[in-house]
Order: sequence, then structure tokens, then C-alpha cells
Amino acid sequence: MKQIKCFIAIIIVLGVILSGCLEEQPKQQQPVKTIEGLAIDIVSLLMKNNFSGVYSFFDSSISSQITAEEFAGIWEQQVIPSHGTILGIVKTRVSNESVYSVVYVTCNFSEVDTLDVKILFNSERKVVSLLVVPAQEEFQYTPPSYVDLSLFTEEEVVIGSGKWMLPGTLTIPNGKGPFPAVVLVHGSGPNDRDETYGPNKPFKDIAWGLASQGIVVLRYEKRTKEYPNESAAIDNFTVEDETIDDALAGVDLLNNSVDVNHSDIFVLGHSLGGMLAPQIALQDDRIAGLIILAGPTRPLEDLLLEQTQYLANLSGINQSNEIASIKDMVEKIKNLDINESELVLGAPISYWVYLSIYDPVVTAQSLLIPMLILQGKRDYQVTMIDFARWNDTFSRRSSVKLLNYQFLNHFFIAGTGVPNNSEYLIEGHVAEEVILDISNWIKNI
Repeated sequence: MKQIKCFIAIIIVLGVILSGCLEEQPKQQQPVKTIEGLAIDIVSLLMKNNFSGVYSFFDSSISSQITAEEFAGIWEQQVIPSHGTILGIVKTRVSNESVYSVVYVTCNFSEVDTLDVKILFNSERKVVSLLVVPAQEEFQYTPPSYVDLSLFTEEEVVIGSGKWMLPGTLTIPNGKGPFPAVVLVHGSGPNDRDETYGPNKPFKDIAWGLASQGIVVLRYEKRTKEYPNESAAIDNFTVEDETIDDALAGVDLLNNSVDVNHSDIFVLGHSLGGMLAPQIALQDDRIAGLIILAGPTRPLEDLLLEQTQYLANLSGINQSNEIASIKDMVEKIKNLDINESELVLGAPISYWVYLSIYDPVVTAQSLLIPMLILQGKRDYQVTMIDFARWNDTFSRRSSVKLLNYQFLNHFFIAGTGVPNNSEYLIEGHVAEEVILDISNWIKNI
């Protein structure tokens, strides 16, 4: 799920970027700290493992859903094992997102060098989101060699309606349509429309690559990124709210486009999006086929534990206590031993109840549409164990094609050596063979 670190739990603990800008100091007898100063105080508390101190800055939208002890557990059991401890602050940047003031605090971490702590403040100067993600150095996106910019144009669109309208981009081939079309469905975490991670933009690669091959592609901001606070406040939050409803809104947009062949609309889901693709198709018979990239077939909580153990083994650091704690949380999820006001691995009981009765493979078996299922062998987050179940179930169904790639990771970017989370910070592109396999499949089914 993209980004083990971007698993649902880390909606409260993963983020990115920086620069320097001070708010004007209010003219009062006693100086009032700027938002940037508050963010520095918070990171300083994190450096001292003073989690209750950090928790005191949280808005009630967070504190009503997670205790100080649970926040400490997320930081100690997921952030530190993956990234290490914060060694020092490098610089800061202040910006605005929607109605929030945002401070990016660039820090040196003991295991992965530089990362950003991204903190969102509301108008009451309370924290509504605290994230840790790769530091973005204003990376300049360079199109992969298989992209021909002369073959397509892009237009900004909005999917959905009402309070959940989401900005998106429609990539349209030049020439006479209508064309087949694909809507891209994100992995776990608050992703942007490009599924940006560090210098990499896998969804932009796919959109531009497929458009160069004559296929319309729709990508959009994920709801939990565009509306983080509002999403956290949803009663009985499930993957319907996180992913499925908006993917269906994307299908609506494509079905209303004059550039799209309405009988050739496909859903491409990556990671969590791939896991949920069968359920999306079950709810909309206008979908002509599914493309599943690194789609889990096992429960998400099992994958999170497996990923944590994998990275712990790579680090060589004894993390038995942290792993034992995650095992306890996994057991709570398995038994649905979760209070209504409690978050486990960052999600409420409603989220886990929904997933406890959802099986992507069983759901896919009930579908009569074609499917293309792809897997990278270097993927340590969703592995060949998951792919084996897809293969065992569908290898004899002629309408399903299954492919795996020897050197590709979770983002379908080529790599070498032992797979690890640090390679996601190295610039790369979705492999050309993946783009061509998807394009040829769409055109020939």
C-alpha cells in the first residue's frame, strides 16, 4: 500500500517540503510565537520523545480520535523503525493549503538523512495533521523516454460534487477520438494526483505514457489529501469514503466526456486501489475492465506487520518491543476489539469491519469483465505471495492476464539489490514495459 509508511495509520504521521518564511509578529506586550516557532517547538519535543507535549498542541479533531499513548505508539513503532530518530532541524518553510497554515520542518533523521515533518495548523493555531515524508527539494519532473509530449494535451477538471469535489487532470491524446480511457486509483495514504513520493510521480508516468499511446487518463487528488480534517471527521469512515466513492465519480466524469469511448472505460488501481478495484467494478457496470498493480490479496494489517518486520530485519536494530506492540494491534483488528472512539493503526472500527468482510479475489471472481494483474518481484510491501493468489485463482480464466516483472518495485520502477524504503527516494520512472503491456492489453481485449 503504497508506502508502507503511508498505510492508513500514518495518515497522522507522514509528510513533506520546505523553505523559510516568518509570519509577521503580532504587536502585543508579550511576543506571540509565530506558527513557524510553534512547529519548531513541536519538532523539538519529538526529538526529546515528549509525545504528551506534542499531543497538547493537537486540535480536538485529532485528540478525540487518538490518545497521547496511541500517538506515541505510532511514532515509536512505525516512524522510528523506518526512519530513525530526529537528530536536528535543518530549515523550515511556511505555506498555506486550503484553510490551513502549513509548516514544513526539514530534519536530519538517523536512518534516512533528510525528511520533512509537515504540520498543519487551523485558525486557532492547533495542529490538525502531523506528517513525516521525504523532503522534496523542488524536484524537476523529467518525462520518461517513452513519453511524447506532442501527442497529447491536458485539462484541469473536477470530479465529484458537493463537499467532496476533487481537482484532477484529464490527459487527452491528440487526434480524432473517442479514445479508450483509464481512471487511476491511489494506494494508501493522502496521495496527490501523481502519487508523488520523493522525486517520483508514478501516476504522472502512467498518464503521460498511456496518453502517448492514444489512451485518455484521469488522475485526481485523493480525498484524504484534499480534505484531511474533514475526512478524519467522517462518522463510520471506511474505504468507501477514502477511495471507492471518488473512483466512481471519476468513472462518471469519463462517461460524460466526448473524448472517451464510453464502452472502453477502465479502472487502474495501485496497491490499496488495486485491492479495491474489484469492489469499484462491482458497483458500476460501465467499467469495461480492471488493471490491478500490486494489489494485495491479504488483510492490510497482516501486510503492515510483515513490512515492519522486513524493514526491522534490514536495519539490524532490535525492535522486538515495537513489533510485539504492532502484533497486539493486529490482534485487536482481527478480533474487532476496538472501541467506537478508538483508532487502531490510525483507523476506526468501521474501517476494519468493512475490510474484515471484503475479499478482493472472491469479489473479482464474481466479475465477468477482463482483468490485467501486474506485480513487481522486488516489491516488499505487496509481494509475490499476494500475486500467487491472483495467479492461482485466475490463471485458467482467458479474460484475465497476469504478468510479473523481475526487477520492479512497489512503484513499478526498476531497482537492484535488496529492496528497501530508501530506494523510493531515488528518481526513476514506471518501466516502459509496464506502460506498453497496459496499452496493448487495453487495445486488444
